[in-house]
Amino acid sequence: MFENLNLGNLGELIAQAQQQAREMQEDAEAATYAAKSGGGLIKIVANGNGEIVDLEIDDSLLTDKQSLIILLIAAFNEVTDKINEGRQQAAMQMMGNIAASMQK
Repeated sequence: MFENLNLGNLGELIAQAQQQAREMQEDAEAATYAAKSGGGLIKIVANGNGEIVDLEIDDSLLTDKQSLIILLIAAFNEVTDKINEGRQQAAMQMMGNIAASMQK
């Protein structure tokens, strides 16, 4: 299983992993994720750090507090799921890059 591993350049691999982690953090900060609920009555935009950067609420919901709450929760949950998926994909890509580097 470990026949092809080259541990002679472990320090270099660690430095590469640290650089990739920094790049991943920068990419996360630049990424945006959007979610809608209620057929577009609510729209939430978040960055990869999980910070909400925009929120749109249709005026028709301002008189229906219960519907507003339900749709906000749905949109927040959806955008959170998208952020987590983005993080998982980035982590898997980083691990794949590290594994490929170790095989060289």
